[in-house]
Parts: sequence; C-alpha cells; structure tokens
Amino acid sequence: MASADSTKAIVYALGANFAIAVAKFGAAAVTDSGAMLAEAVHSTADCANQLLLLLGLRLARRPPTPEYPLGFGKETYFWSFLVAIMLFSMGGLFSVHEGWTKLRSPQPLSYPLVALGVLGFGFCAELVSMWGVLREANKVRGARSLWAWLRETRNSELVVVFGEDLAALLGLALAFAAVLAAWLTGNVLYDALGSMAIGVLLIVVAVAVGIEVKAMLIGQGVEPQVRRQMVEFLGAQPAVERVFEVLTLHMGSDVMVAVKAKMRPQPGVDALAEAINAIEAAFKARFAEVRWVFFEPDVRD
Repeated sequence: MASADSTKAIVYALGANFAIAVAKFGAAAVTDSGAMLAEAVHSTADCANQLLLLLGLRLARRPPTPEYPLGFGKETYFWSFLVAIMLFSMGGLFSVHEGWTKLRSPQPLSYPLVALGVLGFGFCAELVSMWGVLREANKVRGARSLWAWLRETRNSELVVVFGEDLAALLGLALAFAAVLAAWLTGNVLYDALGSMAIGVLLIVVAVAVGIEVKAMLIGQGVEPQVRRQMVEFLGAQPAVERVFEVLTLHMGSDVMVAVKAKMRPQPGVDALAEAINAIEAAFKARFAEVRWVFFEPDVRD
C-alpha cells in the first residue's frame, strides 16, 4: 500500500504561508484594511501551526522506552489538536475582533489595488500548498472520495494541513470580495464584515478539524477497508482455521494489532508457536504500518 509523506505536505504549506504572511502584513500596513490584517494574522498562525506539526512528527519518531512501551506515535495527534485550537483562537477570534473594531471605528482603505494584488498572489500560493497536500492524500485514498478519505483517514497532519489550506483559500476569496466591494462602493463596512466572515470561517474549520483529530487522540483503529483486508489475510493463512477477532489501534503512523483466532491442529506446542511466528512475520510484511502484533490462539470466541 502506498504511503503519504506528511512532511512534504507540511513543508509546501509552510513555504506558501510564510511568503503570503509577509506580503499580507505589508499590504495591511499600506491599505489599513481590516480584512487584510485578519488574513495576515491567519497566515502567521498557519506558519506557527506547521512548525508545531513538524515538531510533532519529530517527537513521534522517538523509540519506545520502558515507560512508554508503545512509543510516542500519538505525539502527532496531540500537536495536531493543539494546532486546531490555535486556528480557532489566533486566527478565528482575532479576525472577528478585528472586524468588530473596524465596524465600530471605520477607516477608509488606502491603495486597494495593492490589497487585491496581494490577495491574488496569496490565492495562487495557497493553491500550490493545496496541490501538495492533495498529491499526498491521493497516494492513500484510492477510489474513495475526498470527503470519505477525510472522515476515515488516521493521518492527522494531512487533515490539519488540508483544513488550513481550505480555510485559507475560502478566506482569501472572502477578503478579495470584501476589499473589492469596499473599494467600488466606498463603504468600508464591507471590509469589516469581510474580516468577521473570515473569523467565523476559521472557527468553523478549526472545530471540524478538532473533532476529527479528537477521535484519533482518543484511540481509533485502522481504516475500515484496511481492517477488512487484515481479516481476509489472516483467514487465508493455512494454519488459521477461523479468525475470531482483530483489534487494531493507531499509534500515530504505527499500528498495534491484537488477533484472536482458532488454529488448525499442530504437532506440538513448538510447532504452534512457529506457525504463529510465521503468520506474524507475513502479516507485518503485508501491512507495513503494523509495528506490534499480539496473537492469541483459542478454541472459541
């Protein structure tokens, strides 16, 4: 099975958001646009988020210890959940506050064409980032729709980066429309409303991403189609008479599997142990993400 490279997707997003943030802050200072400032803070928060995701991936690679015998794979879920919180607080709440401030104390826009140009540049850069995350997602989603993959995947980093990129593209479109409307009508109310709309958008995306990552953090098994493949693989082994149960748990990118099965009669205990060892080795070779297999032979469920 192909595997997605989360690090590549995160690096694409980090590069795009850094360039966009610099451009947006410059444009916000020149134009005094609340929607532009909201977008600048949004991009800065996204940069911080991607650095946290990279930190989570690095910490997750630490080897197991006696105190943490199953390793540190779930570090990625913790940092991804933290990113969702930051997207809510730094991005969403700030944008709503900035829009409300502009609504109460409206100020005319300066150089709106500069703002529109920067927003157009930002949209193109975010498309590159979205292309990066979709390219990695397409390696693993198979024939599933993008929505189905988002609901079933256990890759928290790709979920977070996709959510950020989607929010960024929609936010840039809202900011562009707000600045354009404020410029054409001369009414800065549109700019303030645009900032608030961006904030609401970020909050909605942050909550949705947080819900998905929370499920992983609590403890999810492998994706449904992968579990079916595991059961079929075990049932096809010559030494296995019947598979009673297959329990799985994602520990970040690694997977723990517990199997309860009825074995066919073996000449002795040593032969039974060797048969189980052979099944475990073949199972790990077939499912590369599996790091631990606990096999329990039994006669009944």
